[in-house]
Amino acid sequence: MRLARVVFIWALLAAAIGVPIALSFTSELLEWRGPIYIAAGVAGMLALGLLLVQPVLIAGYLPGLSVYRARRVHHWTGAALVVAVLVHVAGLWVTSPPDMIDALTYTSPTPFSPWGVTAMWAIFAVAVLAIFRKRLRLRTFRLVHMVLAAVIVTGSVVHGLLVEGTMETMSKAALCTLVVAATIKVMIDVWRRQRKTRPMRSASDGSI
Repeated sequence: MRLARVVFIWALLAAAIGVPIALSFTSELLEWRGPIYIAAGVAGMLALGLLLVQPVLIAGYLPGLSVYRARRVHHWTGAALVVAVLVHVAGLWVTSPPDMIDALTYTSPTPFSPWGVTAMWAIFAVAVLAIFRKRLRLRTFRLVHMVLAAVIVTGSVVHGLLVEGTMETMSKAALCTLVVAATIKVMIDVWRRQRKTRPMRSASDGSI
């Protein structure tokens, strides 16, 4: 019974990410797109999917992984997220440099561009933050990380929903909803956990 639950949860996660990507390949828009553009689009969709994986990993929601292993995988998927974003941006740059210049300089007329670019910079900021993690206080690291995570999720979800591309509408909306729900759930859990530990720390310090 336990094994069935583990398989079910992992299969559900795989379906939440894989189904929208698979359905995108049935889009008629692909007939007018080259391989580089398609690869850039898939990288963007994969990046959105990884935003669902990251919070459930760090919160320990995925069965079959120890806390230590889940955190290690969280680090690796974070690196994969950065690579996916770089491939996404690079592919779009190759296919249409003027559009990417407009997007990166926040002068693009498309409403989805500033959301995606802002999320991109926030992802890069988290990567830099992770590199210098040992030089920061744990509380400072968590606070900055959570703020940036909120920016990343908000920007990425709005960007994805506004883009009228190859992704199927319902599956894309479902994935975006799961990303937002998982992020909010983890942030609430972290906040509650910190509230519980603060009185204990204060008592041990003799402040109450």
